Amino acid sequence: MADSWFDDDATPSPAAPAREIFTISQLNAQARMLLERGLGSVWLEGEISNLARPASGHWYFSLKDESAQVRCAMFRNRSMLVRFPVKDGARVLARGRVSLYEARGEFQVVIDHLEEAGEGALRRRFEELKRKLLAEGLFEAAQKQPLPTLPRRIGVITSPTGAALRDILHILQRRFPAVPVLVYPVAVQGEAAPREIIQALQLADARRECDVLILARGGGSLEDLMAFNEESVARAIYACGIPIISGVGHETDVTIADFVADERAPTPSGAAERSVPDSAEYLRTLGALERNLVQSLRRKLSTLRQTLQQWERSLNRLSPRARLQQHAQRLDELEQRLQRAVRARLERAHVRLSNAEALLRRSSPARRLAPLQQRLDVAQRRLPIAMQRRLQAARERCERSMRTLNAVSPLATLERGYAIVTDAGSHVVTDAAVLRPGAQIEARVARGSVRATVTDVCTTDSEPAATPKKKAKPRQ
Repeated sequence: MADSWFDDDATPSPAAPAREIFTISQLNAQARMLLERGLGSVWLEGEISNLARPASGHWYFSLKDESAQVRCAMFRNRSMLVRFPVKDGARVLARGRVSLYEARGEFQVVIDHLEEAGEGALRRRFEELKRKLLAEGLFEAAQKQPLPTLPRRIGVITSPTGAALRDILHILQRRFPAVPVLVYPVAVQGEAAPREIIQALQLADARRECDVLILARGGGSLEDLMAFNEESVARAIYACGIPIISGVGHETDVTIADFVADERAPTPSGAAERSVPDSAEYLRTLGALERNLVQSLRRKLSTLRQTLQQWERSLNRLSPRARLQQHAQRLDELEQRLQRAVRARLERAHVRLSNAEALLRRSSPARRLAPLQQRLDVAQRRLPIAMQRRLQAARERCERSMRTLNAVSPLATLERGYAIVTDAGSHVVTDAAVLRPGAQIEARVARGSVRATVTDVCTTDSEPAATPKKKAKPRQ
């Protein structure tokens, strides 16, 4: 019966259900929901290939392994959070949800997180921790403890079966066999290594049996050395009160422990060499110090002998009789100096007194008053004459000004019979043409004024009016 659903020629049975026909879009949508609900979020590890980065900011690429590949999409809001360079061939760890691109019916994984896989991830983790601890000041040179010149005991934190311990013991035996060595056995690789290294550091710090600690292991890959790149190990090294020399890996290997330790050695053997001095060189230095000490003691004894002799001679010179004689001579000398000083001061005082008397005589007020009295008498005699002259000159200037003022005064003109005529607006009339018969005028004479009404106007350019002129009647 199920086959008849897809057989167009078959006759449907009355009991068969109706056909459910899907569009392509519906089919792809159903398949997408089944995939997303069935698998959900998954982690994938693989190699990136066919990476495309359009202008939209979305990433499209394939993840592949040796025998298969899958299409992946990472949208812009998630790709912006990736903090390492993504390119073809990069091996990554990806987290995403399995889905289906409905427009093409393509199976794909929508990635929401991407990180480096393998050594690249370890290297990124190493750099992030390095920046963090550097910002906190764990690498500061001022925080590092000085190494002892000759430790009483050396502690070695390393694997008891590794070649690094044999190299360290061989170097210490060759350079300074008298210094004892205490080994703290730990794992230097694997999950338990960080915990054991921290416990050994804390134990050594608590017991304080050693003056210096060597933290060492042989060379290896970055993954092999990750126990020495753990933040907890770095903080345990920083907190330890005993100076620590780090000798991890080969000369080219660098770990976080190297930066935090008080001294870094390129190899475990180098760490052993830095922990103790060379015994032969130490003995040579000790011999040289012994010779220098003997010479210094001899020079000191010679100096003390010479000082004792000088004190004996000084004691002879400083007997009471010699000191009394010196004081008596000193007293005579001081007495003579005192007499000379008194005479000199008296002479200087006499000279200053004479100079003051002469200056007083030259500055006497009586000598200055006589010339001033003479000047006063001459001024009193000259003052009346000068005042008369000034008054006469002022009087003459005043008379000249009065004559000039009278000559140009309008009142003088009025005294000769002239008058000043003004119209009703108090404007001076200089032209008869501006007046009309019946206009009111005022004529000012030398003494008083006359108000009148114009009956006729005659200008110099026209004939007088035919009607007889009437005299202006003075207004009362």
